[in-house]
Order: sequence, then structure tokens, then C-alpha cells
Amino acid sequence: MIGWIMIGIVVLLLLYLVAIYNRLVRLRALVREGFSGITVQLRRRADLVPNLVATVEGYAAHERELIEQVTAHRADAIAAKGVDATARADAQMSGMLGRLVAVAEAYPELKADANFRQLQQELADIEEQLSGARRYYNATVRDLNTGVQSFPNILIARPMGFHEEEPYADDVVALQTAPQVRFGSGKS
Repeated sequence: MIGWIMIGIVVLLLLYLVAIYNRLVRLRALVREGFSGITVQLRRRADLVPNLVATVEGYAAHERELIEQVTAHRADAIAAKGVDATARADAQMSGMLGRLVAVAEAYPELKADANFRQLQQELADIEEQLSGARRYYNATVRDLNTGVQSFPNILIARPMGFHEEEPYADDVVALQTAPQVRFGSGKS
């Protein structure tokens, strides 16, 4: 009788360990899926860049240096591998695109161009989807990292090759700090 109880306990323990392992596998797959979602949106944005550059170039040909920088950063964004390199390339591209769109402010005829407005709207849509993909990825990373670091999962995770993943860091300084607002000169 005690033998059957011991066998039952061992079987339950093995089933519990299998459940932990399967949960960690699922979490790791979700992290990979989340990062894939980011890269898809980055590719969509990179595919939009040549059209945006060509439209701006038609109105602001003397902005050649900026246009060349945007084109160069597009290549970097496409070639980036890994979370950290992709996040850095993404931040650089975001900055360059912001500067490129800011050029439009100096050219009312460019702002009025229907093609430019459509490209700007597409870019805004992609940025919104990219933001959602980043949030999803970071949420899945949080869940995986919690699973890997929690007890008793940690007893299985490390020996089975599971490890913490790095979150997608947003290095755009303007987004990390609140803008300073000043009212008046402060003199009475």
C-alpha cells in the first residue's frame, strides 16, 4: 500500500514538473512572438521611409544631409539583430524620422501635399502599432522573467536552459523625461 502511495506522489511530482516546464516553454515562445511583432512593424516603417524621403526630397532638396542620414539609419534598422541592437536602431530611426517630418513644418507646400499627408498618416499608424508591439513584448518578457525567477520554477528553468530576457528599452530621451513648463518670469 505504501508503495502505491509513493508511486502516486512521484507521478504527481513529475506531472507538476512537466507542467512547469511546459509553461516556461509557452512563455519563451510568447517572448519570441512578441519580438517578431516588433521587427515586423520596424520593417513596415523601413519600407515607408524611401517614399517619405522621396516626397520630402522633392520639396526640400537642400536637406540632402538629413535625407542621407535617414537612408543610412534605415539600413541600420533593417540589419539590427537582437533586442538591444534593434532598440538602439529603432531609437535612432525614430529620431531621424522626427527630424524629417519636422522639415515639413518649414515647407507649407510639402505639408499640403496629399502624398506626404498620406505617408505621414501611415507612419503615425505604424508608430502606434509599434508601440503596442513593444508593450506586448515587454509584458511577455516580464511574465517569462517572473516564471524563470520564481520558486520552484527556478529549480527547473536554469538546468533546462531557460533564462531571463531583456526588455525592449526605449532610449529616446524625450520620451523618458517630462517636458519643462514655465509660466511667466517669476518676478513680482
